Amino acid sequence: MAASTISFYDRVDTALHDDTLKTALSRATDRFIGNRAGAIGALSDAGSLHDQARALRAHALANLDQLLVRLAANVEACGGNVCWASDGAEARRYISELARARGVRSIVKSKSMASEEIHLNEALEEAGLEVVETDLGEYIIQLAGETPSHIIAPSIHKTREQVSDLFHKHLGVPKTDDIPTMTQTARTTLRQRFLQADMGISGVNFGVADEGAIVIVENEGNARLSTTVPRIHVAIMGIERIVEKFDDLAVMLQVLARSATGQKLSVYTSIISGPARLGEPDGPEEFHLVLLDNGRSRILGGAYAESLMCIRCGACLNACPVYQAIGGHAYGGVYSGPIGAVLTPLLQPDLPDVHMLPQASSLCGACQEVCPVRIAIPDMLLRLRADAVKAGKYHPAEKAAIQSYAITMRNPTLYRASGNAGRLASRLIGRKGRIRRLPPPLHLWTRMRDFPALPAKSFSELWEERNRNG
Repeated sequence: MAASTISFYDRVDTALHDDTLKTALSRATDRFIGNRAGAIGALSDAGSLHDQARALRAHALANLDQLLVRLAANVEACGGNVCWASDGAEARRYISELARARGVRSIVKSKSMASEEIHLNEALEEAGLEVVETDLGEYIIQLAGETPSHIIAPSIHKTREQVSDLFHKHLGVPKTDDIPTMTQTARTTLRQRFLQADMGISGVNFGVADEGAIVIVENEGNARLSTTVPRIHVAIMGIERIVEKFDDLAVMLQVLARSATGQKLSVYTSIISGPARLGEPDGPEEFHLVLLDNGRSRILGGAYAESLMCIRCGACLNACPVYQAIGGHAYGGVYSGPIGAVLTPLLQPDLPDVHMLPQASSLCGACQEVCPVRIAIPDMLLRLRADAVKAGKYHPAEKAAIQSYAITMRNPTLYRASGNAGRLASRLIGRKGRIRRLPPPLHLWTRMRDFPALPAKSFSELWEERNRNG
């Protein structure tokens, strides 16, 4: 059953009881957090760099129409082709028809969240094409028949033992928990796929408008093989992922790698401008850039336009206590974590329970603190919660509870009476200042944490005593 057909509460409950998931998430997010802290701490003025990156993203969004036209014109001047895809269906249709027209049978893909967003693999496979993911994490989840659970680490929810079982089942190799051995197995298997493929599909980290170039950042080298060995290269780029010039790109690359993996720079940074030129030994015969809107222009200029500044580093996921507890699949959409709780309701508003995603946050602000472009994610989560209430998407009991709270807070007598009742209950069921279990429905809170017992005296009583004692 697809995750999106299961209720949000059921997905969360399943994740919270998955001990293997907890182990995998803890291993990975702890490492990412530590690496990022070291990389950011090594900068002499990280704050200034983040401010500059934010200003560049704001400039790009403010001038998006002009920059996209400039990018498209320069791509075509370099010998490439441009498809303006208003939605996922148009992007899927363009790529499928291109593959059919060129006699493509086999496709290799490097990591692309945009392709996941439009469910490209399913469409190509329905058209009779073989599609192979070549990013190691994406390859693992493809074998498992799953979707990515993290923006930069698609298989973060898998332990090495689970990966070993997958490779044993699908590739027929002996079980091992040695990561270099498993990596070599995947590399050997995928090598022939690169050589046999007719088309390579990639994502785009940044498009550089003035140069008509796309930039792909990776650590494995699979993107370079996917974009240079097959005779056709198709790149899918969300329209917001653009910078004006190479100077801007230099700033974005500094904050992207440090925030994503804690590196000064990713191992491979490929800058591609069109197909291979005459006399060049490497590169595709054709280059196609798909500029994907898919709801982004609807967000631009509105209350949530800031969400389009995201550079998909994944830092907010690693820092989020909710993501660390439930992982990515519980969110139900392509994008998870704090930024996913904002983007998914905006880009995929028809998903079941999508209005619940902004509730999956403690509003602690850790996501904004680690964001390299300082996106105000907590503010947008609160705004989305308010939008859901205005649209009538709330539980009747929630409305009754809020109304009761409002009545109590406006009535001093009732307020004091409820406080006295709460303190009495605290004395009866509390131990050492903590309540281990509250009665239903509040027991859901104490299932995961203790509740602080109410103090013996209210603030008003303490204040009156202070005044009486001079």
